[in-house]
Amino acid sequence: MSMKSGAILTEALISMRSTGMRSFLTMLGIIIGVGAVVLMLAIGRGVELSVQQSISSQGANLFIVLSGSTTSGGLRGGFGSAPTLTLDDARELAELPGVAAVAPINNGVAQTVNEGQNWSTQITGTTPDYFRIRNWKFASGEPFDDVAERSAAPVAVIGATVATNLFPEGEDPVGKTIRIRNIPFMIVGLLANQGQSLQGQDQDDVIIVPFQTAQRRLFGSAFPGSVRTMFVQAATADVMKSLEQQMREVLRDRHRLSEEADDDFSIRDLTAIAESVASATRAISLLLGSIAAISLLVGGIGIMNIMLVTVTERTREIGVRKAVGTRERDIMLQFLIEAVILSLGGGLIGVLIGGGLSILVGQAFELPTEVSVFSVTLAFTVAAAIGVFFGFYPARQAARLQPIEALRYQ
Repeated sequence: MSMKSGAILTEALISMRSTGMRSFLTMLGIIIGVGAVVLMLAIGRGVELSVQQSISSQGANLFIVLSGSTTSGGLRGGFGSAPTLTLDDARELAELPGVAAVAPINNGVAQTVNEGQNWSTQITGTTPDYFRIRNWKFASGEPFDDVAERSAAPVAVIGATVATNLFPEGEDPVGKTIRIRNIPFMIVGLLANQGQSLQGQDQDDVIIVPFQTAQRRLFGSAFPGSVRTMFVQAATADVMKSLEQQMREVLRDRHRLSEEADDDFSIRDLTAIAESVASATRAISLLLGSIAAISLLVGGIGIMNIMLVTVTERTREIGVRKAVGTRERDIMLQFLIEAVILSLGGGLIGVLIGGGLSILVGQAFELPTEVSVFSVTLAFTVAAAIGVFFGFYPARQAARLQPIEALRYQ
């Protein structure tokens, strides 16, 4: 006698309802496993998105060129401590084929004041190309132009952190005046939130002024026209490697370095560094997901154990059904359905719990956690596979019971 699919499903649900607590405890392993996988993948994705945001705020196809190091009285300073780069170096690099833009930079720390509020922050002196290279967006206002840079105009673009500490909440600072080292500067632009850099620095805690303004009015220089660092943006990623070598040759030639002399500058490929960080982040995400997947395996083993106990308890019932003509495949299908329902039910609850926890974790640690369609699909697919895989052996054992032996079972 064969059983229709609907009847088999009904039998499976009735059997599971009769052992409700046991069914829930069996599902618990899957609930924890699926919830852990969804949570870990969401956290991993959040970390990855955070890193991607930091990378995008650095700029695309980007090199940073640092001036040389110093040695004085046996004490050595790092790159950027000796003024070996100049504005003429920046102009020469900008002429190279494959270079999209060059932004020379001089920076320092200064106290800023606005109507009784004061804040110590990073002051970056640079050219308008800096904003294009970094691809920074503006909340209001606009960047200063080349005219302001050449004339050393007292204008500034400020970050969100500076605005928060110098102005009342909600007030637009554009058009207002602040004092930097007691020199009045008019704010022409407010940057949108940029977040942290790859080094963990607050990129919103900055004031950007024209390069000539910084050099002539704020920091001065014993070497006029000297530059501490330069951002160089390649036109495409394909020319990055060849362009680095060209820049090195141009700077060595301009600085009249002999073949055996070391570089008095340093060129760093920020894109390569960013890709390495992103690759490491993806590896961490995969590791987190793999660790969480172990609990799914434990949950599957729990399902198999409970199903084996169920087969033992229902041996006599199985014998009666086989004696009246129920086919082996119907009995096997019923036990498989029970295992799959336990897995999928646990998977659904696990997805809900994992998704809820990911939101809480994201809010607590300010991470852009994201429960993706992929992670939910993966969780349900794995849960169903576990139900079939770990339910197959108990179902097979039940289907192979001989009626006479089963009816003798007490």
